[in-house]
Amino acid sequence: MALRDTSPQEAGGPPTTGGPETDEPTGPAAPDACSPAVPSLPETGDRTVTEAPEMNSSPTTAGPETGEPSGPAAPDASSPAVPGPPETADRTVTEAPGTSGSPTAARRAHEGPPATASPPAAASPSPLPVPLGAGGPTAASPLDPADRDRLLSGAHHDPHALLGAHPVPGGIAFRALRPYARAVSVLIDGTRSPLTSEGGGLFSGVLPLNQLPPAYTLLVSYAEDDEHEVHDPYGFLPALGELDLHLIKEGRHEELWKALGAEPMTHGGVAGTRFTVWAPNAQGVRVAGEFSSWDGTAFPMRSLGSSGVWELFLPGVGEDARYKFEITSRSGERFLKADPMARRTEVPPATASIVTASHYEWGDEDWLARRTETPVHEAPFSVYEVHLASWRQGLTYRQLAVELPAYVNELGFTHVEFMPVAEHPFGGSWGYQVTGFYAPTSRMGTPDDFKFLVDAFHQAGIGVIMDWVPAHFPKDDWALARFDGEPLYEPGDERRAEHPDWGTYEFDLGRTEVRNFLVSNAVYWCQEFHIDGLRVDAVASMLYLDYSRDSGQWTPNVHGGREDLDAMAFLQEMNATVYRRVPGVVTIAEESTAWDGVTRPTDTGGLGFGFKWNMGWMHDSLDYMSHEPVHRKFHHNEMTFSMVYAYSENYVLPISHDEVVHGKRSLVSKMPGDWWQQRADHRAYLGFMWAHPGKQLLFMGQEFAQGSEWSESHGPDWWLLDPAYDAAPDHRGVQDLVRDLNTVYRATPALWQRDTDPGGFRWVMGDAAEDNVFAFLRFDAEGSPLLAVSNFSPVVRHDYRLDVSDEIPAWRETLNTDSALYGGSDVRNPDPVKPEDGHIRLTLPPLATVWLTPG
Repeated sequence: MALRDTSPQEAGGPPTTGGPETDEPTGPAAPDACSPAVPSLPETGDRTVTEAPEMNSSPTTAGPETGEPSGPAAPDASSPAVPGPPETADRTVTEAPGTSGSPTAARRAHEGPPATASPPAAASPSPLPVPLGAGGPTAASPLDPADRDRLLSGAHHDPHALLGAHPVPGGIAFRALRPYARAVSVLIDGTRSPLTSEGGGLFSGVLPLNQLPPAYTLLVSYAEDDEHEVHDPYGFLPALGELDLHLIKEGRHEELWKALGAEPMTHGGVAGTRFTVWAPNAQGVRVAGEFSSWDGTAFPMRSLGSSGVWELFLPGVGEDARYKFEITSRSGERFLKADPMARRTEVPPATASIVTASHYEWGDEDWLARRTETPVHEAPFSVYEVHLASWRQGLTYRQLAVELPAYVNELGFTHVEFMPVAEHPFGGSWGYQVTGFYAPTSRMGTPDDFKFLVDAFHQAGIGVIMDWVPAHFPKDDWALARFDGEPLYEPGDERRAEHPDWGTYEFDLGRTEVRNFLVSNAVYWCQEFHIDGLRVDAVASMLYLDYSRDSGQWTPNVHGGREDLDAMAFLQEMNATVYRRVPGVVTIAEESTAWDGVTRPTDTGGLGFGFKWNMGWMHDSLDYMSHEPVHRKFHHNEMTFSMVYAYSENYVLPISHDEVVHGKRSLVSKMPGDWWQQRADHRAYLGFMWAHPGKQLLFMGQEFAQGSEWSESHGPDWWLLDPAYDAAPDHRGVQDLVRDLNTVYRATPALWQRDTDPGGFRWVMGDAAEDNVFAFLRFDAEGSPLLAVSNFSPVVRHDYRLDVSDEIPAWRETLNTDSALYGGSDVRNPDPVKPEDGHIRLTLPPLATVWLTPG
């Protein structure tokens, strides 16, 4: 039978992300000749399972949820034989004691040191089994032909019922599956008993014992004078509890990553890794990896009842081992899949999952304790958006931890926002087409390295927000798409499954296990990586059944409407769960429509987000700024309309990566006029934005007026700040302004304390369209004001009258974007401005924003 896609080394060409499924190879995956060395068995893992390795007598495991397969998959006569272990001259393998130099070490590296070095502990004291009579092992009854075929073809739901040790008339039957082995013996209390080959890698025999032995190992020989002692994976009880299975089936396992995936642990006194995967439609699932030369024949998994979960504990497999799941579908097709729950992956374009455990010790206790002190809506919140891989090309997570927090801190931002860091095969997707939802991208280091970066931000007093993508996933055939041979994570209806804009699949949010996968994933990033907030991508595409679809391409909901009720329920559940489990975090919706209640609490019918990106403000204000000043009077309302709805939701004002790519031009390049005017407009706009109700977000490169669009291939144009460049002072001036905007902003509660309170804002002049002038007051909780005035015309306006209260005896200029420090013409109000008869008179610099405070 053809083995489709799958060893990590198959990815020699460009990934298929976002495109149609590729043609399937016609033969088995080739062994990985360039795979890194297999590590030796690690010290006992950080999770200990207390069950003893009792022998399987009559497991209670049942067939998959879809029912027991009706028979074995038909053999594929055209498929080449699965290859034996390759020669490994170019691969370094850590062998168990006594096997140094074995040419079959690559096959057996998973098996670790001899069991005598770490004997399994019995559940309770028990007498040793006694022989029933003299003589060696006798022949075991042959397997039922159907069972044998299903086992060897990877289509058996309960291999533990056939393999391992089982009571039979006349003693205890032992059966092992060791492909390519020349001999296998059972070792009990120092006594070896050879098993008989049944063909196909099966070895069996009946020992004259009166009970199951409390412990045994296998002696496996692949070549003459080369024997290896190993634990039998089929001598262990399941390493996953009934509560886990119940919660998974109910879709309520909020720490799903602790139940599914690859978990290094000590089980029954033996170190190894528990492999678990949800594949309810599969006939059979096997574990394949570098420890088995990417041949899963030896390691079939068992189905745990009707949960759809498959499980196998592999003794001796430890951290850094690469693996995939070999799945046999209901139709008999066999293919390899990366682990949906993998917490570490190979560096793309390689695609294997990697066994991992965290050893990181956090140092951000003070940050986490302070995080809950002030509601985020009543605190300063100024965000620097970053694409980590391109901010400084080639830096690792740990190298970024040295440079990036210091830079963000110097500019005065309160938070940093990472574009998606979850693993993705195609860099050109910027991380928005995710294949490894539980794994930080390996391009810049390990998961613990990523934790180091987050910790560095926290210790610098900076919060970390991460873009999160639950709306869709790519169609790469080694990942989530048709995971067990049928639609699983995606809806079964192709019209509903296809995302029309991105060539990807949408998640089936009506399925409890899929919803659980995503809700748990949100918790995972916040809980395990101490992420302070999730910016949820493409919310609008989730909420509407007709999003980017024409009439006839979608089906109304049960009420006849266009709202996706499953998506609504998912978003509510996700928000409620994250806020309950991880106090102090915030969720932010990228939602571009007028959906009502995005940031309203779930208990009142809202979606439950903390903030929503104000896409309307962004589009309107950038459209206004793109016009020549002489024409701006005709678009005056585009700058004032946002205040009509400013308090309908809790808003973030975003100038994000989306606005500086794909022909949209950078922020400064959107401005009309010559270079001086463009920079002046750029500075004035930032001053207006920082004073406007709502929090701020600015994408990297815009803080120093980069003129070109951003590209993930080269990142920001840092050379613009090089002192050797003639125009560097112009760019440094804008950078200095951003630093001062943040400094004054953080020190002025009027600019952030009442962002969600209409009483914190009052227009002073909102109708001066002919002058291109806007003026408004912001108030803090004590009523102390800040006056913001923007003049978006290129002329100086002297003695400009603004009606303000006489309660403030004098106003002083706190910030002026036209200052010479920032590259402006330095038209200032150097002296305190005192009100007369309820008004003040200011000098308004050209294309500038001025902030004034009492003083």
